[in-house]
Amino acid sequence: MRKRVVSIITMIAGAAAGAGIMGIKTTKAAEKNKKMSDKHLALFLMMNQWVKVKQEGKTLESYFRKNGYKKIAIYGMSYVGGTLLDELKETEIEVAYGIDKNVDCIYSDIHIFDPGDNLDDVDAVVVTPIFFMDEIEEMLSVKMNCPIISLEDILYEI
Repeated sequence: MRKRVVSIITMIAGAAAGAGIMGIKTTKAAEKNKKMSDKHLALFLMMNQWVKVKQEGKTLESYFRKNGYKKIAIYGMSYVGGTLLDELKETEIEVAYGIDKNVDCIYSDIHIFDPGDNLDDVDAVVVTPIFFMDEIEEMLSVKMNCPIISLEDILYEI
């Protein structure tokens, strides 16, 4: 009888410990999923604003010209960065280069630098991964002497 009680207690303790560990893992997974969801929502809302800007007949080129930015760099050369590059083709705005931490995975018409590389002077850097704007701005501001602007801010300012 005593062995049976000890066995039952051990089994209950093991189940409780396992449930606790799974609860921790589930919480971490939920937090990661929430962060990814927030990131994609921010990107969706920004791209929606971009569509509204286009529907109103406004251009990103006009923003850059108004602010005297003739030569820019794009930070983040995934989908949004590539779309921005396409938007500025055949305009007076020169996209001098791109910056991306996944430099080896990016294929582009322009040269792509790693954020740790020495970066040439430009009039402004436009940041497309808006969810990480604060960290990117902090990192770039110590190595570049130009405005570092979120694409989201540009789209809402036009």
